[in-house]
This record gives sequence, C-alpha cells and structure tokens, in this order.
Amino acid sequence: MHGSERREQIIRQIQESKAPVSGTKLASFYNVSRQVIVQDIALIRAAGYEIISTNRGYILNQPTTVCRIFKVQHTDEQLEEELNTIVDLGGCVDNVMIHHRVYGKMEAELVLNSRRKVGAFMEDIRSGKSSPLKNITSNYHYHKVSADSEETLDLIEQELRKKGFLVEERRQVV
Repeated sequence: MHGSERREQIIRQIQESKAPVSGTKLASFYNVSRQVIVQDIALIRAAGYEIISTNRGYILNQPTTVCRIFKVQHTDEQLEEELNTIVDLGGCVDNVMIHHRVYGKMEAELVLNSRRKVGAFMEDIRSGKSSPLKNITSNYHYHKVSADSEETLDLIEQELRKKGFLVEERRQVV
C-alpha cells in the first residue's frame, strides 16, 4: 500500500470512529512504525484536515455548521428584509461579496446572526457611515450564509427565491 492510500484510509478511519484512534493502533493496523503515522498525520493536516491529537488518540474536528453562497439582487429598500429573512430562518450572514470588472472580487465580513445585529448594520448604512457594496454592481452581490444544517439553508434559499431576491446561481462551500 502506498502512503497516499494509507493516508486516505487513515482519514476515513478517524472520521468514522466514535472514539479517538490511537497512533499505536493505526501503526499496528497498517504495519508501519508509529513515526510513519505521525508523519502521515502531519501530511493530512497540511492537506487541510483538522486532526486533533488527544492523550487517547486522534480525532477529526468537523465543522458544526454548513455554508452556502447565495447570489442575490435587491434594492436598498429591500436590504433589511433580505438580511432579516436569512437570520429569522436560523442563518448567519457571514459576508457580502461582489465581482467587480476592474477590481475583481471584493468582500466584507458581516457576521449578522440576529435582528439586533441586522438593525445595527442598517443604522450604519442609514447614517451614511457606509454604503452597500451591491451598489457598485447593479445590486448584484453574494452572501456566504452559514447555518446548523442543509435543511436550514434549503429553507433560506426557498424564502429568498419566493421573495424574488435569489439569482439562480448556487455554489457549495466546503
């Protein structure tokens, strides 16, 4: 078995295990030294997996939220309704993004997960402290929205579509 195959199996084994998986157990299972397993774990981490070492073995830190990017369009008057629609259904508006023809991708972090935060954001907009990025791109923009489940994101998508905000283009974020 090649190292890359072993690392794929190690990832699966740690993902599927209900308890931490010890390095000694992995070394024995794959008939390699404990040091080889330590090196494999380092390579797995470098590939983007968040493997945590505990005193009982390795565990995978898996995200408790899921994300989706929605392409939307609306007027300034509909901005608060759009944001409240998302947070009322259990979503968090993580950011706003636009694709500018000259400057490329522009992004601003929002982290709006309640009506109170939406209200504070809207107050900043109304007071002239800032203006929405969407104004640069004929009201088209993207929001990365996180939630506790795909079902919640599906509900948000349905409601945005129903209200006419959703532009039919969806991308998954892993």
